[in-house]
Amino acid sequence: MSHASDTLVIGKIGAPYGVKGWVKITSYTHELEGVFAYSPWLLGQEQGDKKQYIVDQWRTHNKGLVAKLVGVENRDDAESIKNLEISIKAEQLPHLADNDFYWRELVGMQVVTEQGYSLGVVKELFETGANDVMLIKANLNDAFGQKERMVPYLLDQVIKHVDRQAKTIKVDWDPAF
Repeated sequence: MSHASDTLVIGKIGAPYGVKGWVKITSYTHELEGVFAYSPWLLGQEQGDKKQYIVDQWRTHNKGLVAKLVGVENRDDAESIKNLEISIKAEQLPHLADNDFYWRELVGMQVVTEQGYSLGVVKELFETGANDVMLIKANLNDAFGQKERMVPYLLDQVIKHVDRQAKTIKVDWDPAF
């Protein structure tokens, strides 16, 4: 995979819901209920130990989600896990085709033009209405004086090749832009 961490955050535990150990869930997955497609969950803060939990039951409630986790039996137990991040191991993600990539794999990759000019390293990706965009942190000695660049992630048009092994993305892009 990439240099990205072995776990990724897919949601957060919210306030207790009722007195039988149920908790509110904030999902960061594309589809609201997608957070429940993964098991087990690792609960904890970004830094520090994480404890493994299994979802016993879940349901939608109003416009949100609530869940009952194995071992969380009452409101006090639910209160003890409130505000913890829900993480999963990266290997729990579905495998993608060779030409598909998770954004987390692209972050940190070197971006190079077809002419061999290094634009810098992918700092993050984000969605826009039209297409996804890579935010690239330019090299310190950038010949064009750029600190950051925004390059559209358009396969075959701008993105010509992504090499997982070499951790490089070849693009058709004017470095002065």
